Formats: sequence, C-alpha cells, structure tokens
Amino acid sequence: MKRILRRSVMIFVVTLAFLGGMGFFVYELVTDADDWVDQAYNAHISGSGGLEQAGIIYDRNGNILAQTVDGERVYNDDESVRTSLLHVVGDESLNISTAVQSMYRSELTGYSLIWGLNMPQSLRTSNDITLTVGADTCAAAYDALNSYGKSGACVVYNYETGEIICSVSTLSYDPEDPPEITEDNEDEYEGVYLDNVLSSSYTPGSTFKIVTAAAAIENIPDIYERTWTCTGSEEIGGSDITCVSSHGTINFEEAMAHSCNVVFAELAVEIGAEKMTETAEKIGINLSFDVDGVGTAAGNYDVSEAGTNELAWSGVGQYTDEVNPMQMAVICGAIANGGTSTSPHLIKDGTSSFLESIGLGSDSGSREMFSEDTAEKLDEIMRYTVTDYYGDNLFGGLSVCAKTGTGEVDGKEPNAWVVGYSQDEDCPLAFACVVEDAGYGSQYAMPVAEAAMIQVAKSLGASAVE
Repeated sequence: MKRILRRSVMIFVVTLAFLGGMGFFVYELVTDADDWVDQAYNAHISGSGGLEQAGIIYDRNGNILAQTVDGERVYNDDESVRTSLLHVVGDESLNISTAVQSMYRSELTGYSLIWGLNMPQSLRTSNDITLTVGADTCAAAYDALNSYGKSGACVVYNYETGEIICSVSTLSYDPEDPPEITEDNEDEYEGVYLDNVLSSSYTPGSTFKIVTAAAAIENIPDIYERTWTCTGSEEIGGSDITCVSSHGTINFEEAMAHSCNVVFAELAVEIGAEKMTETAEKIGINLSFDVDGVGTAAGNYDVSEAGTNELAWSGVGQYTDEVNPMQMAVICGAIANGGTSTSPHLIKDGTSSFLESIGLGSDSGSREMFSEDTAEKLDEIMRYTVTDYYGDNLFGGLSVCAKTGTGEVDGKEPNAWVVGYSQDEDCPLAFACVVEDAGYGSQYAMPVAEAAMIQVAKSLGASAVE
C-alpha cells in the first residue's frame, strides 16, 4: 500500500512539473515569440531568404532605404546612402545585431504568433518602418568620415524630440555587395559588424573635461574667481601632468577653451575621487543608454584604486576613462535642455503594436544629469570655447557649443573627438563624433561633425544656414 502511495505521489509531482513547464513554455511563446523568431539559428528567417516578404524601410523624408522587389532585398540607389546606413538598416544577414533588419525582422516580415510567416497578405497589417535618420545627412557624414579610412562614428540627434537624424559608423560596406570575410582578409574588416555609435566606447580625452567642469562648478564655490599658471607641465602625485602648450596665467573659462590639462588635473585632485565619481555617475558615464530597445555600450569612470597622479589624469579624460558616442551626444543635449536628457530613438513610425513594444514616445530613459544652474554655466563655458578658441565661423553659421578631445591610446594614434550642440531654436541638435587612431579632434573629428550638422540644419530649414 505504501509503495502504491509513493508512486502516486511521484506521478502527481511529475504531472505538476510537466503542466508547470508547459504553462511556462506557453507563456514564453506568447510573450517572446517575436524575439525567438529573430534568432540566428532560425535559418528560415535569418538566412539570405529571410527578407523575401519584408516591408519597406524609409528615412525621415520618405526616401526608400530598403525594400523587397521580386523576392530580392534591394537598397537605396545611392551607394553612399547604402553604405552610410549599413549599421542602422542592416543587410540580409544578422551579423549587425543592432540594425533594424536584425532587431525588428519579425515586424518587417509580418510574423504572426498564429500564422507564423505564412499569414495571407490580405490579412497582414502594415509592416513598413520609417526611421528618423535622413539619407542625405548620413551620406554627407559618411563621406567625410570614410575619407580617413579609419574606424569611427558620428551621431546627431534632436535634443528636444529625441530623433536621431544622423548615425554613421565606419568601417562599413555596401549591403548590395557584402564582402566575403575570410581568415586572409579579416584584419581589413575588423569591427565592421559593430555599430560604433551604439556599441563602442573610447578614451574620451578632453571631452571628459565637461564632467570635471561640472564637478568643479558644483563643488568649488570660488571657481570663477581663481586663476592658474600653466608652464606646460606640473608634477602631481610624483609624476608630470603634461599640457599641449604653456598657457601662462588663465582663469576657469580660458582653461576650458584652451583645454589646459594642468588646470583640470589639479581640479580633479582637489575635488577628490568621491565627488568626481558622484558627478560622473549622476551624468550617467557608467550607464548604458536605451535606443529603441538597444542598449548602448556603457562608459567607464572608476578611480576607486587610483593614486593621486592617476586621479589627476582621470580629470582630463585619460587613466581608464571611456565614453560612448551616443552617450556623449545625450549628455550634450542635456546641457542644452537645462540639465535633463531626452531619450534618443531611431524609429519614427511603424505598426502601433511595434511602436508600443519599443516604448516609442516614452520618457523612461530621460534623466536629470545636471542641475539647471550647472547646465547654464556649462552652456556659457562651452559657447565661450567656440567663440574664443575654435572660431565662430564653423558649422555654417549655427551658434554651437562644443569641446574637442584627443584621447591618448597606447600603441596607436589618439582618438579624435568633438562633442557639442547648437543653441539655435530652429535647430536643436546635439552631436558627437570620434575618429579612432587619428590625432587631434579639431583636425579630424570637427570636419565630420560640421558636415553632418550643416546638412541636418539645411534639412530642418534652419535660418542660420543658407
């Protein structure tokens, strides 16, 4: 009798486990089927034939970026447009995991939980997607960036609406003629599947002085009354902090405009590791930002084990500091917005269920990065940097606030950076551009950002740009 009872209990337990597992499977199937369908192991949709019935992808102006014609996926007629938007649109493969044709393949193909991929065409809802990017703008930025033959990124977004209008990553290739990458040529295409705007982080160099400046404004009451003397180098913590030149006696605004390493290294040490970390974390340096369900690469600011000299170098964007291009554009946009960021997005329009699934229009990613007072003072100092040092003749007449950077990297030429935003009411744009293994930001990154900003401003009809 006891044996029968034990067996009955075991059967009951196994039955419960089976029913529980089936229930969990059904729940996962209903809630996550779209994600399962998009996985690379589903060859029927992830292979070369996966887009045979996919919808059209448009840019913000109605230009077709990708469509299916007679069962074949074809792209924009302009090679620069196709190549510039490879990492945003994607190709037939799933190699570029963050691209629209990878992330949202089930939406494009009209996948249905009930019908799978075999839903009759007459019953399908619209599976076209419109993006926020502009084809002409991306092509202009790509041509400028690609001229160096270097890896890099350029992003421009509207800091009021969150629309990403330009997003370009190099190295790239033409999706209509994808390369065959083998062991013999893999070095030539290293990193080609990575969208550097979203998925890469770099040593920021002097662009990080925006963070140090914010910490100084908030923690040093007499920061604007002080002066420093820069002789080209200063011993801090037993080793020299070097500067690009001897700046002489300068104040806080001049130190930012002329990017004085000595001043910002001294500031970082005076502020201290705890307050520097507090400011960096409030701004979101160590966070990943969300773009339509895609998380950006997180930056890095960690001085928990830094000595005095290392802390000093962290204040000028060296040591172990890292930032992401999209992240830097959002930070600059927050300064322009009075301290609060606006969530960036690439999807402009699509099916209602799709838009709801990616949270389009939500403000879940918005955050207060700076106090209103700190943002106002950073705005003034970054504008002064342009008018006093870079020259106000840049960016086609736009009123731009900016900071360049030269991120030193062992064994390579520096990362060339420029980040900033426009103050023009009819052109609320924030930008970030980085060129890897290049040199000075003003020489390499500035022309790319300028080309992108001018093209976007023209498309928006900005009065400052003819």
